[in-house]
Amino acid sequence: MNALRIEADESSSKVEELKAKVKTLEQENLQKEQEITSLQHKQSVLEQEVEKLEEKHSKAKQDADESAQHGTQNESLQRKVQLLEEEAENNDKTLRETNEKLRQTDVKAGHYERKVQALESERDQWEQKYEEMAKKYSDTKKELDDFVAEIGNI
Repeated sequence: MNALRIEADESSSKVEELKAKVKTLEQENLQKEQEITSLQHKQSVLEQEVEKLEEKHSKAKQDADESAQHGTQNESLQRKVQLLEEEAENNDKTLRETNEKLRQTDVKAGHYERKVQALESERDQWEQKYEEMAKKYSDTKKELDDFVAEIGNI
């Protein structure tokens, strides 16, 4: 019986020891579960952050592509502007040449108008001389006719 008591005492102390061990293991298990929960929460937070970063990366990549496209459009527009400026310079040069030719034409027109006026004046003088000569001719012819008529009467 003594042996049974000793064995019961030993078993009882062993049970106590095992209960303490179980309690310790349960606390460790609880801590581990809390740690797992904390890590799961951290993981979900990190996954959300990764998603946000991926979205930002995607947006940044899209912006970079758009920027490259805008750069290409900018170069194209700069070439167009340069071509238009060259065309404007050519048009300006042509306009100046045309204005110079027009000025020369105006000068020539003025010169020819003066020539026309001089020729018209000369023509008027010739017409006046012709009229005077025609009058002298008719006067002279009349005198001659009168003279011939007088001679014919004699």
